[in-house]
Amino acid sequence: MSLLARQTGFGQPHLSNYLHCRRQLSLEALDRILAAQSLTIDDLLPAERAREDANKETEGAAIPVVSHTVALFEPYIRPTAIQEMLRLPAHSLQSMRSRTSKTRRGWERFVAVRIPADDAPAMYPLVLPEALVLIDRHYTSTTAYRTGLPNLYAVRLGSRLLVRSVDFAMARLILRPLNADFPIELVEADPDELPGDLITGRIGLIVNEP
Repeated sequence: MSLLARQTGFGQPHLSNYLHCRRQLSLEALDRILAAQSLTIDDLLPAERAREDANKETEGAAIPVVSHTVALFEPYIRPTAIQEMLRLPAHSLQSMRSRTSKTRRGWERFVAVRIPADDAPAMYPLVLPEALVLIDRHYTSTTAYRTGLPNLYAVRLGSRLLVRSVDFAMARLILRPLNADFPIELVEADPDELPGDLITGRIGLIVNEP
């Protein structure tokens, strides 16, 4: 709600009243919220059908490639937000384990993003410029997925998405790059957030295109 307030300019009490069905918004206010979320009315009307289609595509290992902002903040992937599809062997997702909060389990699980050339060097040679990374948004725990091996995550730093190894200590996330030329970063959650809220998901696959 605080993010929506910043995006729209509405006060949090005003939005709270609307979200709890205590007040209604004008059409102009609804238009402002839609614009802030990059939504159109077409994204809202067929929501159930779009969600079913997305689930079917995920079962067939067709993963939507989206912007970093969509991967970070949007629980459901709008058709208009899909840039392309990452197609994988049908068995590639079936064995992936989930470990996340009850709230995050309501999000669409798998998305993919491209890593721009200026973000890739910190994780070189594992991640190359314009690599596609598959994000499992149902694994946000810092518990090791495989014993003895560090997890690789998509993490929110401000409004940016970074790919890093992550540790948790003293209520902070410790973001570790693979390339020693780049600094380790400490990230502290806002007062209304948990540290795990900053983790978008575990990186399940990296596709470095030639």
